[in-house]
Amino acid sequence: MSDLEARLVEIVRVDSGLMHVLRGIRDQDLPDWRIFSGAVYQSVWNALTGRPAGYGVRDYDVGYFDPDTSWDAEDVIIKRVAAAFDEPFRSTVEVRNQARVPIWFPAHFGEPYDPLSGTDEALERFVSPAFAVGVRLERDDAISVAAPLGLDDIFALTLRPNPNRGVAKDWARVIERARARWPELQVVEPEET
Repeated sequence: MSDLEARLVEIVRVDSGLMHVLRGIRDQDLPDWRIFSGAVYQSVWNALTGRPAGYGVRDYDVGYFDPDTSWDAEDVIIKRVAAAFDEPFRSTVEVRNQARVPIWFPAHFGEPYDPLSGTDEALERFVSPAFAVGVRLERDDAISVAAPLGLDDIFALTLRPNPNRGVAKDWARVIERARARWPELQVVEPEET
């Protein structure tokens, strides 16, 4: 485990809301699951900037991978996970089958999205390396980390476009929303082509 990975795990462990969701999702025994995106990077940014755990966290994004891409199969999981939590978590834990993302992503975001082979592969497509970090609470209580684009940006409070994909159509909005909550962020703007 790298120093940054160990630091991330320490930060996650002291975030009581994130740990509550990690335990609850682990109990659901979803296939190939991770909590990723805002709940993870915002926990790190809060720790680095002295803000309280949970500041700015609007939801807990949970991805899992099931080759059954029917809406009915995903809806069963969504309802099961919601029933496992009390409020406020019931309303903020958002679980989605990553195998279904290519079905709705183009219409929702106006960009193509090729099929995935697993949840961790989805991280490679996130709009910024700082966002492309996922965690899972394993059966032995270890926290496993997936960060295919590394952890440097998340700990440097840096947002830059993912070099492995085109710049997100809503990049400016993403930056504006993040900076409104964490003005300390450094932004590396996309290069003009």
